[in-house]
Amino acid sequence: MLKPKLLSLAIATALPGSIMLSATAQADEAGVKEKSLEVIQITATRRSGSVQEAPLNITALDADVMKDQNIGELADVARWVPGLTVTDQGGRSGSPIIVRGLNTNSSGPSSDGGTVATYINEIPVSLDMRLTDVERVEVLIGPQGTLYGAGTLGGAIRYMLKAPELDITTVQLYGDLFQNSESDSVGGEGGFVFNTPIIEDELALRASLNQYEDPGFIDYNYVVREGGASLADPDWSNQSAVDNNLKRVADANGETTTTGRISVRWKPNDWFDGTLNYFYQKQESEGRSIVHYQALNPANGLNDRIGKYESAYRYEEPRDKEDDLLSLELKADLGFAELVSASGWSSFEADGQRDQTDLLIRLDYGYEEFPSFSAFTREEEEEDTFTQEIRLVSQSDSAWNWIVGGFYNKFESDASSKEFTPGFGEFAVANFGGEQTRPDNLEYFSVDRSEITEQALFGEVGYQVNDKLTITVGARFYEYEVKAESAVDFPLANTLFSGAGPSDITLDFEQNNAEDDGNLFKFNANYQFTDSVMAYITASEGFRIGGSNGLAPCPDPLPDKQIGCGMPDEMLYTADTTTNYELGLKSTWLKNRLHFNAAIFNVDWEDAQIAGATVVGQIPYTSNAGTANAKGVEISTRAILSDSISAYATYAYTKAELTSDAPYLFNADGTDGGKDGDRLPGSPEHQFSLGVNYEMEVLGDKTLDINYGLTAQSDIISKVGLRDSGETLSGYGISNLSAKLTGDMWSATLYVNNLFNKYAFTSVRRDVRDITTANGAEIQRNYGHYLNKPLTVGIKFDYQFEL
Repeated sequence: MLKPKLLSLAIATALPGSIMLSATAQADEAGVKEKSLEVIQITATRRSGSVQEAPLNITALDADVMKDQNIGELADVARWVPGLTVTDQGGRSGSPIIVRGLNTNSSGPSSDGGTVATYINEIPVSLDMRLTDVERVEVLIGPQGTLYGAGTLGGAIRYMLKAPELDITTVQLYGDLFQNSESDSVGGEGGFVFNTPIIEDELALRASLNQYEDPGFIDYNYVVREGGASLADPDWSNQSAVDNNLKRVADANGETTTTGRISVRWKPNDWFDGTLNYFYQKQESEGRSIVHYQALNPANGLNDRIGKYESAYRYEEPRDKEDDLLSLELKADLGFAELVSASGWSSFEADGQRDQTDLLIRLDYGYEEFPSFSAFTREEEEEDTFTQEIRLVSQSDSAWNWIVGGFYNKFESDASSKEFTPGFGEFAVANFGGEQTRPDNLEYFSVDRSEITEQALFGEVGYQVNDKLTITVGARFYEYEVKAESAVDFPLANTLFSGAGPSDITLDFEQNNAEDDGNLFKFNANYQFTDSVMAYITASEGFRIGGSNGLAPCPDPLPDKQIGCGMPDEMLYTADTTTNYELGLKSTWLKNRLHFNAAIFNVDWEDAQIAGATVVGQIPYTSNAGTANAKGVEISTRAILSDSISAYATYAYTKAELTSDAPYLFNADGTDGGKDGDRLPGSPEHQFSLGVNYEMEVLGDKTLDINYGLTAQSDIISKVGLRDSGETLSGYGISNLSAKLTGDMWSATLYVNNLFNKYAFTSVRRDVRDITTANGAEIQRNYGHYLNKPLTVGIKFDYQFEL
């Protein structure tokens, strides 16, 4: 049982706005130096200010904190932000982001429904970036529609890059070597940062390069040696048959990520500041972080032999992703206001392969009758985005303050998917009466293209009623247009049975357009009880655009052959919106030795967008469910307990559930749908983190920091209300420990992540029906679980110097 004193410390040690800040020396009135908490400066409100001054729920983690806690990616950040859930699903799948439980999709890859917008500085991007040369990460919890626009149903995340310094030349070299308990090889990370003035105090250049190598820890030990010839499910009791047909691929979920940046900053005078920035990231992922341990049919001979860190996929599943961002940010001090222009040009390319065997068997078209059947899919994606925002931010000392701006965004995408069934065409000719086959055995080919144009006008007006009370109202007026086209072909079936040639592909594009407009509003009132205690109340809205699924309409009647198409209610989906009501407290105590922040919230969600698959052909699509609600409390604090010890903690309780029946949530016929009161999936009801830092001087002039961090969560469910074969994933806690020795220009850190080697499932891919009732259930391998990283030991160094 927790002692009251310890429980008080845990609740009085949380984080959002200021939690994870380094202690600094500050003189008191008597001139005696006492340690106090450094307050991070932020710009999330579009004005400069501290976390403690901002009347909103925001967490800011600076570069020192991220270094101390070994934070390298967004999933690491989320463990220290109450109300934020980011499931680390490995580099290939990305990390789904859920804020305040706002999610109706399953807990697997589709759980990231775009309810949180991510930014690099001022530019919206869709990127899970390595956190290198980053000044801070700002996480805004709650809808941010008025200032940040679409995709902020739950909040916004800003990666703030370090700006070029105009007056100093510096070099930073760093490295990291680590080994986890399940890898066959050592991983590492290394890079440099270089900053130099080109014209002193006027023009500067900053460049960085980072290479991250994760060897992986999950083995693909059951990969077919030759598609269409090897038996994917040999006699498991015959080791010779297994070895002749299957091969082992060790540590098949590793990744290599290269990140680079070049920035040029020009500040010719006191009123103008401009930065041209180019950011690049390439991520080469080897496979999914999914295991099939305890996830196969008992009748499957593989069930008794598969290990805790093994995947049963028949093909390797690599995916390469490449992101580019060119941005130009200009700021001009006009006296009465600051003028800001932010322009961004970004592109994204991806090329991946995945095992598609189980889906085709599940469709029950006879594929499983081919003894050597296996299938894989190749997917290619290209995206291009242009973003422009211009805003004016008032700077007068009057009781009034205001922000006004305009926003434009154009997004273009082109994606294709090709499914290959090696050897099946020849088998169909010999056994199913097929006329001829295709050399490539291309079974399915789809192309999807879309263009989304969004534009908006937005603004906020604030009025300081008196020394204590300030009121702010905001609005955003938006419109968007979606143009989409798609086409699907089944080349192999057409060649086998419909007289098509061995290389023919027919794509009849179906065009679908959608457009909408609307408005969002915000009200905020904050009351300054004292110089260090402030309370606020907020009502804010967020939205996510609707659009077309780009599906070909299903013919009536349906033909007696394999097709993929959309029924009338599957063609389009509408925008969904959230309305947030929040009461918050920001407080600083004991001469800035204790920060305590808290928020109570209630979020209503209308027309929630959900991911599903079409009735005909199981093609992924988006639709709308009913209404949902999330309510709860988020607490964060940090305290200096002595000259040597500081502590921080966070706690969040979230109750997220449907508030109306959603009969078509899982099935087109409305059976076994979601019910009013059903819990939403993918995030825990309880989250907790606790960190303790012990600092001491050693070796005369060196500093030793011992850091312990504990992050814990309660259970999550995989589907709304545990319906449709949903399951519960147990809660767990992860402990991290590190020791950092710091000199004048260098530091070295020994760390252990997942100290007690906790084995935990973090989310689910598909569900147990695949191995119980689906066609070919005894050989299905699609159902599996994402896994957290095992115990990892590493050592890091950092060396900075001036030239």
